[in-house]
Amino acid sequence: MTFVNCYEDVARAEAYATLEFKNTYHLAYRDIPAILGTHVRGRKSIDFGCGTGRSTRFLRQLGFEVTGVDIAEDMIRKARELDPSGDYRLISNGNVPGDDLSEFPTGTYDLVLAAFTFDNIAGRNNKLRILRDLGRLLNGEGRLVLIVSRPEIYTHEWASFSTKDFPENQAAKSGDKVRIIVTDHADPRPVEDISFTDESYREVFEEARLQLLQKYEPLARAEEPYSWVSEIEIAPWAVYVLDFG
Repeated sequence: MTFVNCYEDVARAEAYATLEFKNTYHLAYRDIPAILGTHVRGRKSIDFGCGTGRSTRFLRQLGFEVTGVDIAEDMIRKARELDPSGDYRLISNGNVPGDDLSEFPTGTYDLVLAAFTFDNIAGRNNKLRILRDLGRLLNGEGRLVLIVSRPEIYTHEWASFSTKDFPENQAAKSGDKVRIIVTDHADPRPVEDISFTDESYREVFEEARLQLLQKYEPLARAEEPYSWVSEIEIAPWAVYVLDFG
């Protein structure tokens, strides 16, 4: 399977910089303040796969001291442009994704957030290696919080996404490439993601010595001010809260 990081792209970075916290994306972030309030004690954090800095700025607004990191130079450049006072760092992709995390001190962070990042990491071994590296960054009470796309997101229509042009997604197995179009910004090109099941995530968590503390699957509410499509009946996202050791 050939998989290309479609986020290393100037036009994509410009489009992603316009994304807000509305429609289907609202569900990814709506409950995060309460989840972090329940599980996270300190303020020192990393936003792993920060893109153009949406999640990084979100965490800072919640009172976190946060460093945003990404392998896509165009995304980091745009994040710095939008948020000159923020701390954004480019980490090298190289041949072994995630290796550059070694520049960050181990056992130091209260929170590592990865919002949608693991949707774009191909290969089970790559996911496993990076999860281990992220786990080592956590202090004794630190938490790793992953926001990931459930496989169902690639087989339905949504307020923020369309998959109707990709019927082959229906047959995708865990680890297979899938395609989806983001309709909340102006770039019509499909995004290539990797479908990964809950069972597969739980297996790599265990191998990475990560303990699953809680899983959330946020559903939309009828009274929320968005034109929901599938979100009331089907959760598009899963939020995993993990600790290491």
